[in-house]
Formats: sequence, structure tokens, C-alpha cells
Amino acid sequence: MEVVADSVDRIETTVLLVDDELNILQALQRLLRRETFRIVTAASGTEALQLLSQLRGVAVILSDMRMPAMNGAEFLKRSREFAPESVRMLLTGYSDISDAVDAVNQGGISRYLSKPWNDTDLLQAVRIAVESYSLSYENKRLQELVSRQNKELQDWNQNLKERVLQQTAAIRQKNEELHNFIKQQKEAFQSLISSFGSLVEMRGARSRQHAANVAKLSVLVAGEMGLAKDDQEIIRTAAMLHDIGEIGLSERITLVSPESLSQDDFVEYSQHPIRAQLLIDPIEELRPAGVLIRHHHEMFNGNGFPDHLAGDEIPLGARIIAYADLMDRAARQCSGNVAEQALQWTDIHVGKALDPALRTLFRKFTKYVYLPPPRFSGGLESGERDVKLDDLEPGMTLARSIYSGSGILLLHVGVTLGAKHIGALRRYFELDPTDEPICILRKGRTTAGVMV
Repeated sequence: MEVVADSVDRIETTVLLVDDELNILQALQRLLRRETFRIVTAASGTEALQLLSQLRGVAVILSDMRMPAMNGAEFLKRSREFAPESVRMLLTGYSDISDAVDAVNQGGISRYLSKPWNDTDLLQAVRIAVESYSLSYENKRLQELVSRQNKELQDWNQNLKERVLQQTAAIRQKNEELHNFIKQQKEAFQSLISSFGSLVEMRGARSRQHAANVAKLSVLVAGEMGLAKDDQEIIRTAAMLHDIGEIGLSERITLVSPESLSQDDFVEYSQHPIRAQLLIDPIEELRPAGVLIRHHHEMFNGNGFPDHLAGDEIPLGARIIAYADLMDRAARQCSGNVAEQALQWTDIHVGKALDPALRTLFRKFTKYVYLPPPRFSGGLESGERDVKLDDLEPGMTLARSIYSGSGILLLHVGVTLGAKHIGALRRYFELDPTDEPICILRKGRTTAGVMV
């Protein structure tokens, strides 16, 4: 806060001597010459009043009583108009009591001194009067200064309050902008992940929805295990991209099981987790997921690849993805009660390729992904209906995944549409049209075990 300037300035203290006799004024000046205050003289009441109209800080007015034209009582009375706070003192050689009464009643004097005076008494009286005036003046100055400071403090506090409110509003706006920016970045990042996943699914119908199923199973199990949200997100991302390293491999390798590959083809196939990790490593946010992708083909008994890790040496997220990956591959070869058949098939690999500690969790959640069975083609089932793109509304839930005309996955089954989804689909279909209808669930139906 700024220091407030004095509104009542410190000024030089003045003593005004008034007498029509020059020798009296000179005598008084000699007596007071060693004092710190300034001395001003006047030879009449009229002259003294003119001086008072110009002077400031007149602490004491010492006036003779008997003066021509205007006596001391009259002068002191009129002096109060110009210097109301000055100490007035009367000096006279006459002992007429009526003169003193007039001076007291009219002039407001505080001291009555007689001629001839006692130097010590007069000097002491003037000093006391000057000190009294100075204390009164300083008290007034300080009171006004405090009043000004209090007023400025109130104004400053009010301004501070307004500034705080303005800054709070600005900070809130910035936070909202930052929140929206972060949300947009997250959405853009998720779109990037989905785009990468779509690259893998372009290999054919056999790969469709594989990454989505693996991600869904993995996140359900990770959540049940109490893993942190950030760790669940890393696992979800790794699951969506776990086969991205297979891009570029020939169909001779990708369309058969690893057990059926020749020695040379298996060596090439076993490099795809490493290639996947290298592919996404330039994106710093994806590096933790890259570690899980590298190890999702490790086996619990140590016979996997590429680093032949075993047991707890394999990152937990990689063990979860490995289980979900094998589960979905088994489900794609089953019919009827897909969930139970896939569980029976994966049970054969528990303790060998798969972590036994995960068996109960996958048995709990597999049915939510594979009931009803995975659909890759076919007509409408009860509880589903086809709609046109222009008829989509926020809140509708997809009964089947949506693909572009060239086969790129746009949205997964089970997604509840929002305005942004619908807007994105319009843009995608303008770039890559498709004749496939959009299949949604009727109200009250479920997908992957979740009520709509």
C-alpha cells in the first residue's frame, strides 16, 4: 500500500507580537530571540489582522490592551476569525479589571500578563503556549493523516476485493480453458490410438474388433484388481495397439497360428512385439504401453518371446493382455456358448502361457464380452434396429461396430453416441462412404452385459 501524504503539513511555528509602542516590541523580540519559533510583529490591531490573513502556524498572539483605533480585546476577538486555534495572551500596564474581563469574554485569552513583565514568567508562559499549540496542531495533523490513511486503506481493500474477484474469474476461465484443452488433447490422443488400431484391423474381417475385445477384457480385469486409473489406461492403450507390429507381415504369417509357422516365418513373426515398441516409442506418452506390448507374447513358463521372461518377471499389464489376447482368439473359433468354450480352451494354457492368478478374474468377466456371441455379419437380432446417418441422435448405443467403406473401424460396438461421435461419422462417410446400415440397440437392451 502506498504511504499517504500529510494533508496537514508541518509548518514553522510563529509568535505574533502586537503593540503600538516600538520599544515594547523590541524588548519582547530580544527576550524571545533565542527560541526556535519565528517572531512577527505588528504595531496595531489592523496591521496584525492583515498579517494573520496571510500567516500559517501562528501559535501565540501576544497583544497589548491599550492601542489606538482598536484595543486588544477587540483585536483578539477578530483574530479568532483568522487563527481560531492560536493561543491568545493579553499584555497591559493597566490594572482595570474591566479590561481583563472584556479580553477574556471577547478575545478568548488564555493568559493575562501585566506591564512591566517578569522575563522568566513571560518567557515560560510563551513557551507553554507554543508547546500547547504545537501538541494540538500535531494531534490534528495526525488525526487527519490517520483518517486519510483509513480512507485509502478502505479504498485499497475495496479495490483489492474487486481485483481478487476479477483475478479469480480470470483464473476460473483459464482453468476451464485448460480443462477443455486437456479434454480435447485426450480425445485427440484416443482418436490417434483408435486410428492406429484400425490399421491393424484393415488386414481383414478376422482381425475386426479383436483389439477392442482384448482392451475391454483387460480393463475389466485390471479394474477388478484395483489398479490405478492411469495404469488401467496404459493397459487399455497397449491392448488396442498390441498387434500393430504385425503390419507389414505377409498374410502367410498372420493368417495362421504361430505354432503352424515354419522356423524362418516364426523368427520373423516373433519380432513384431519389438517392432511395435519401436514404432510407438517416439511418442513419449505411449512408451509405458510399448513395454507391455513388447512382452504380451511372453509365457508364464518362460517359453515365450522376445525376451523369454517368466512368472512375475513379465509386467502384470502384459500378462493381462496375453490372457485377453488368447481368450479372444479362442472365441473367434467357437460357436454356441462362446464364452464357456473360450474359457475351457484357455484353461489348457493356464500355468504354461497364462498366469494362473488371472484365471478366476477372466472367468468372471469373459461372459460380459462374449454374450451374445461376437457378430461379424448377419441380419438383425431382436432388440436391434437399423437407422440412417441423418436419423442418429445422442444417447443411441451401437449394436454393431461401424466401419468405413474401405473397412476402417470407426466406432466400436457398445459406444453410446454423443454429438461429437455423430459429427465425426458425417465427416468420415463423406471421405469414405459405405452402404452398410448403422445398427443400434433398442432402449432397455444390453451390449456386453451392460444395460443401456
